[in-house]
Amino acid sequence: MTNIKHLDTEKPNPNTQNIDQLGTLDIVKLINSEDKKVAESIEAALPAIAAAIEGIYEKLKAGGRLVYAGAGTSGRLGLLDAAECPPTFGVDYDMVIALLAGGKDAFIKAKEGAEDQEALGIADLESIQFSSKDALVGIAASGRTPYVKGAMEYAQSIGAFTVALSCTQNAQIAPYAKVDISLRPGAEVITGSTRMKSGTAQKMVLNMLSTATMIKLGKTYGNLMVDLKATNDKLVSRAVNIVCMATGVDEEKAAEVLKLSDYSAKNAILMILSDVDYDTSKKILEQHEGRIYPSLKYLGG
Repeated sequence: MTNIKHLDTEKPNPNTQNIDQLGTLDIVKLINSEDKKVAESIEAALPAIAAAIEGIYEKLKAGGRLVYAGAGTSGRLGLLDAAECPPTFGVDYDMVIALLAGGKDAFIKAKEGAEDQEALGIADLESIQFSSKDALVGIAASGRTPYVKGAMEYAQSIGAFTVALSCTQNAQIAPYAKVDISLRPGAEVITGSTRMKSGTAQKMVLNMLSTATMIKLGKTYGNLMVDLKATNDKLVSRAVNIVCMATGVDEEKAAEVLKLSDYSAKNAILMILSDVDYDTSKKILEQHEGRIYPSLKYLGG
């Protein structure tokens, strides 16, 4: 049996030791007060987060992939972030991949024993032909999950870019990372329940890693998600709104040009602002790595 008493994520929280004796409102006030500490813990790690983003960006820009590996809550958070990248930023589903100990079925029903196998982390990377061209983010609140440790050690051994994301000091996965993101959100409200503050902290960092990388890849125009995939009525409406905000045209005009652009907000914006047709817009965007600002400048817009 592994001794985990020394881990930050397992330490009791003196502020919540009598939480079971409080009324409902006081319980949620106490949880809320503890959650406020999460953002502060992330602020201290911003230089490391920025360094991780730079490394991930270089890999993706060169055609590589971003892979998350985790178990339990950490792994599920990786799956959530990866699943949102294609509809939000229009990237292929194999650009951002999440590996969860026990497989995707473990998203719904926990397979706790799977996280204890280092070999399983290696096997899962091998199953997707993970290579030195890719980036791996190992996610483990405790910093010691064997599944993640095995994946990190393997990724390091083949020369991939590696990031360790944990919520403890002296994480066991840190030596296998080129960038170590060690968050210190403090002891959990319920001792050891890392789905709470640790989970929130990890989710916030994953948001930063993927979003900032996509911004650097030209997937936004200002703060507009111009590469979203308009695959349902809500997203079509969002695309219309984005085109309106970016160009100043009314909804009718935006919808008209979106239809001509095969519902590509990015192309519709360039078509309107530079008064070009769809074929010209696609060609110019391709020449400028899908970036609107340099495409507009090239077209004199």
